[in-house]
Amino acid sequence: MTFDELLNLVYLDKATGIRLDSRLVNSGDIFVAVKGTLCDGHDFIAQAISSGAKYVVCRKDRGQRTEDRRQNKCKIILVEDSSRAAAVLAQVAKGIPAAQLTNLAVTGTNGKTTVAFLVRSIVQTAGEKCGLIGTIIYDTGSAVSQAALTTPDCLDIAEAQSQMVKAGANYMVIEASSHALSQNRLAAINFKAAAFTNLGGDHLDYHKTEEEYLAAKAMLFKTLYADATAVLNKQSPQAEQLAGWTKAGILWYAIEKKADLVAHIESMDINGTVFTLEYAGQSSLVKTALLGRHNVSNSLAAAGLCLAAGFDLQTIAAGLSALQTIPGRMEKIIWDGDFTVLIDYAHTDDALNNVLATLKPLCNGRLIVVFGCGGDRDRTKRPRMAKVAEQLADFIIVTSDNPRTEKPQAIIDEIVAGFEAPTSEKVTVEADRRKAIELAIRSAAKDDIVLIAGKGHENHQIIGTKRMDFDDKKVVREFLDSRQ
Repeated sequence: MTFDELLNLVYLDKATGIRLDSRLVNSGDIFVAVKGTLCDGHDFIAQAISSGAKYVVCRKDRGQRTEDRRQNKCKIILVEDSSRAAAVLAQVAKGIPAAQLTNLAVTGTNGKTTVAFLVRSIVQTAGEKCGLIGTIIYDTGSAVSQAALTTPDCLDIAEAQSQMVKAGANYMVIEASSHALSQNRLAAINFKAAAFTNLGGDHLDYHKTEEEYLAAKAMLFKTLYADATAVLNKQSPQAEQLAGWTKAGILWYAIEKKADLVAHIESMDINGTVFTLEYAGQSSLVKTALLGRHNVSNSLAAAGLCLAAGFDLQTIAAGLSALQTIPGRMEKIIWDGDFTVLIDYAHTDDALNNVLATLKPLCNGRLIVVFGCGGDRDRTKRPRMAKVAEQLADFIIVTSDNPRTEKPQAIIDEIVAGFEAPTSEKVTVEADRRKAIELAIRSAAKDDIVLIAGKGHENHQIIGTKRMDFDDKKVVREFLDSRQ
């Protein structure tokens, strides 16, 4: 049997089950062997067959022996790229919902979530429904669920898109992670436009080198058709390379610099930012509660995506202005005290630099930061984050993030190694995150700004292999209430 013949069977019989996890295979299912982040589905083909798989799709170089096929009465379909085949099967099984949506994507180390939320706000301001798949939530228009992955597998994406179509959505915006791109989870989706924010030091535990990391991001732009639009940050050094790798039209964006889409910042304080959008001889004012130049840049990326989707500049400006907050993204904790507390997801040196550099000139007291680094993840950023904190913060509390299977103290030691003066009074180590947050709140005085960085919207902490309830925002609120 050929892959095209299998596709036709799936198209005619929507009830056929497609599985990427051999443990979920039932009699008559299609099992697609895909190499994932932690394991390779090809190693579990025998298990899928024993569970009753009627068809197995796998790479040609990992195909089963002929006698295995006869003995188990299972048809083996060999393909060049099984991950791409899985994405196509997922779409066909759901009636190709991606073809019924205007699909928009954003990739980059930082800013993806903010861009996605801004795009949804713009589309909603225009009176349309927009599905969203990203780091914090999956919003299908009929239901909102907590996200498990920034970009889920192709089966979950197709299911979510199907729900979006049923809910009357005409648009979808998705955060495209480098892991997802390298694993072809988005391979069967035709994107109207894709935006690139930036590239910083992260995920080198998976991609090994910055070149491989960029190559994964580039896959999104290499697959754009000529009638699509690549929305690129002119102030990112890697954007020129991406421009050379895509067939799509280019829409350049920048702050205070010549580009197709430009932002001129009028004012910025602790309550928000005012800037002017300029595009094709038109201009429109944006008043946003979001702070920082990086969020102006994120707003430009969102605006570029929506321009490519056909929205006018005035609607875009109104949509950008309408969004008041994003969970865990420079999220201000509302209380009646005389200092400010913010929760942010900044977990790379570049992101931490953006946030602290934004807050420093807005702070009339001390700038206090609490941060750590995740275990079993890119270790190279740990000392770099320390350097950023030391340069910009007045008081630093190093703590645990999600240590996972690493020893918390070992992670902290690698962070502390990045300080020039680790024994100075401005640096404190408190491995217990709860106690670290308490120390920051109790240390704060009038006009101080306290930044709790690293976990943002997350409501758990992973220690060892256990996932335990832990929400920075709730812990902050508890100590603020106690202080009041």
